[in-house]
Amino acid sequence: MTNPKSAENPSKPSAETLANAARAAGKKGLPPVHLWNPPFCGDLDMRIARDGTWFYLGTPIGRKPLVKLFSSILRKDGDDYFLVTPVEKVGIKVDDAPFVATDFEAEGSGKSQKITFTTQVDDTALAGPDHPIRVVRDPESGEPSPYVMIRANLEALIDRKSFYRLVDIGSHEYHNGNRWFGLWSNGQFFPIIRSVELV
Repeated sequence: MTNPKSAENPSKPSAETLANAARAAGKKGLPPVHLWNPPFCGDLDMRIARDGTWFYLGTPIGRKPLVKLFSSILRKDGDDYFLVTPVEKVGIKVDDAPFVATDFEAEGSGKSQKITFTTQVDDTALAGPDHPIRVVRDPESGEPSPYVMIRANLEALIDRKSFYRLVDIGSHEYHNGNRWFGLWSNGQFFPIIRSVELV
């Protein structure tokens, strides 16, 4: 982590203390982590794998309610990820994106289409201006990695089966002077691949 550690707390919080704080803070919905500015307490041995599995001390966290609890106090500052409570902030490792979009529902078609994604922790997001879709291509293999913004700078990697379904409902449009294959949702077009590359 690159976060300054000048205000480190010598008694680093545990997963249990963080979970208790998250329960207390989240009784009325998602905790307002963007409003909190607690001291940095060091890094916690917690990791989110590319497939969305959370690990603590090298062991998968098998209880979904606990994973959902931790995800509710997740924040991204710069390129680093933290679990944040009103009194403490600890760094965790994220292999790719902190969420995985495991499903979606599409309503309407064309420019009227609306696509709502659901993540592995049951968050939902309607793709559109506030929840954009982007696709990153591997420079060597060309393999696409599609993402959708879920909340407050936190993205979800769209899983393969969902991406294949999205391709089925895509369309060709002109975007910034070029013809693209992409997706409409909530009044916005999201380019996926240049049409010339499909020839």
